[in-house]
Amino acid sequence: MDSQTQYAQLTEVFHDVFDDDSIVVTPELTASDVDEWDSLRHIRLVAAIERRFGLNFSAAEIGRLKNVGQLVSLIGEKTAG
Repeated sequence: MDSQTQYAQLTEVFHDVFDDDSIVVTPELTASDVDEWDSLRHIRLVAAIERRFGLNFSAAEIGRLKNVGQLVSLIGEKTAG
């Protein structure tokens, strides 16, 4: 799956989880860029991403992520096999 497809799918997930269709998902996007991105929404977001891509992330993997670009790289690594 290419990164353009991943970003399109992530955009749908972000819009759903945050109930905000104005969010623009970019590689630089971080939690501080989204007003409603708190710890509970973070858990919901990760769970929704895991469902969408059919993946499971470890707490360590999630903890290392600094932005959406790193998340896309991780999804790419996990789906490449």
